[in-house]
Amino acid sequence: MPTDRQRQVYDFVRAYVARHGYAPKLREIAGHLGIRSRGVAHRHLRALAEEGLIAIEPEVARGVRLRGRGPRPPYTLPLLGRIAAGRPIEAIAGEDEIDLSQFFVNRNRFVLRVAGDSMIEDGILDGDLVIVERRDSADDGEIVVALIDGQEATLKRLQRNRDGSVTLRPANARLAPLRLSAARVAIQGVVVGQFRSYR
Repeated sequence: MPTDRQRQVYDFVRAYVARHGYAPKLREIAGHLGIRSRGVAHRHLRALAEEGLIAIEPEVARGVRLRGRGPRPPYTLPLLGRIAAGRPIEAIAGEDEIDLSQFFVNRNRFVLRVAGDSMIEDGILDGDLVIVERRDSADDGEIVVALIDGQEATLKRLQRNRDGSVTLRPANARLAPLRLSAARVAIQGVVVGQFRSYR
């Protein structure tokens, strides 16, 4: 049975392969674990190989192959198919799972509870929880956590203007955008997900 640390390595390798089509290097695994030792990362891979979850090809760069489905991650829900949000379609049952940790859990992410209605037209409501990836820059149009004058944090869409200023746009027609000098705005992160409970 893999340890929690080995499961973390396995989940990282699986997500990396799904994203890139090839396995991560030892230094990338070590970086994900927050350690400097590639030897420790290699020991975790050997343990996973002994469990039959991966195969290691010696002397081959990125020589890790996944075997089988692996252990069920601790935060999974069954993916049962699709459902229409427009014209009705047949809801077809599937046999897959969604690993919530792959979507939301990351050393560089945090959660904020939304207060207010400035982003309601983007579907972000008062009381929702947003998952934020910690960044100090963002692309135009992204929903950002912006710190104004080092004091007030706000959730808005980012727009850079030709004169070098920044506009923070609400998603609520009743509210006016904020146009500020770039020096007054510090990006704290970018919204990458959202939770809402109906119970």
